Amino acid sequence: MEIVAIKAQPREAGGKEAAKRLRRQGLVPAVMYQSGGGNPMHFAVSPASLRPLVYTSKFKLGEIDLEGAKYRCIVKDIQFHPVTEQIIHIDFLRLVPGVPFKASVPLRFAGQAPGVKAGGKFIATMRKINIMTTPEHVVDEVVADISGMELGSTIRVRDIRPSEGVSITNNGAVPIALIEIPRALRGGK
Repeated sequence: MEIVAIKAQPREAGGKEAAKRLRRQGLVPAVMYQSGGGNPMHFAVSPASLRPLVYTSKFKLGEIDLEGAKYRCIVKDIQFHPVTEQIIHIDFLRLVPGVPFKASVPLRFAGQAPGVKAGGKFIATMRKINIMTTPEHVVDEVVADISGMELGSTIRVRDIRPSEGVSITNNGAVPIALIEIPRALRGGK
């Protein structure tokens, strides 16, 4: 699991005017909520420090350093400017040991599908999967085995075997991948 270090500075005032002042200084207003409740913490971070956490397809944890205290967290919400697409606000969720949280992680496919070897086309219908886990069992991806897929077969969310301590919250009937039979093999027109 990759962890991105983020240096933060406290901010006292809340509200729109304080947030505008921070943005004019080149900073991003941020809030950190605690899983399981508690008071939110308000602070500011530089946009450059957020880049490895936000602009990636991987799931990463953040470690916010705020006045010498370090907090493990995940990104919960990001607001982008509608024209410039710069980050204008970010929400974090602080991870508390033993307290479950929800996250969306990448879905990776592993194995060789016999249906593809026979001439079929593999089509992934999902790229991310929703999970519920605790900080001790957090994973950076969920792997689905496609080695049993034949021509015309489909695998669904319920076919994924998550690792210990991780449960998938998506509907089990939703298809995640299929092997399409090409027209030549169907005897099509």
